[in-house]
Amino acid sequence: MSSITDYLLTGLITYGAPLFGVALMLGALGIPIPTSLLVIAAGAFSRQGMLSLLPAIGLGLLGTVMGDSLSFAMGRWGGNWVSRRFGGSSVWNSAQTTFNRNSRMAVFFTRFLLTAIALPVNLMAGSSCQFRRFFVTVIAGETIWILVYGGLGYLFGSQWELISKFLSDFGGLALGLAMLGGSIYYFMRKRKEMPVVL
Repeated sequence: MSSITDYLLTGLITYGAPLFGVALMLGALGIPIPTSLLVIAAGAFSRQGMLSLLPAIGLGLLGTVMGDSLSFAMGRWGGNWVSRRFGGSSVWNSAQTTFNRNSRMAVFFTRFLLTAIALPVNLMAGSSCQFRRFFVTVIAGETIWILVYGGLGYLFGSQWELISKFLSDFGGLALGLAMLGGSIYYFMRKRKEMPVVL
């Protein structure tokens, strides 16, 4: 993985914003690319004069929104098959109902806070949400991601690798807390639905 990261970082300096946009698009499609690290590095490289800032922001945002839109389309295309296959399952129906109630929040927060589950959220959104609502929410969330993470790279310059590690650890903690909270919520809800035995 480190050789891929090194190749991408070298390519970011050599090929600039176009490679940045393509890498973010591929990452949004589920290809294992360290996109958050790339966004932070792009900010740092911009400060050091090795990357043009505005084209990087524009092409990065374009690439990641295109990737999100394509994964949404995959969810729309495959959603009918998944619903037919798992639609009778109470777990699937419960997950789908919960997602439908909170779809915009799920899409928004997985753009920059819980990025590890962004692709499954895109796929689920594709099977149940309107594209226009998804698209607007994605643009808002991805803009925050690029500006905040890239801004931290720009602000801390040569220390960008430390910032990347901290944000990676924080993202893992946030995902763990979200899963714990979801499990507690699910358990409490099931407990309320259980019949009381006297």
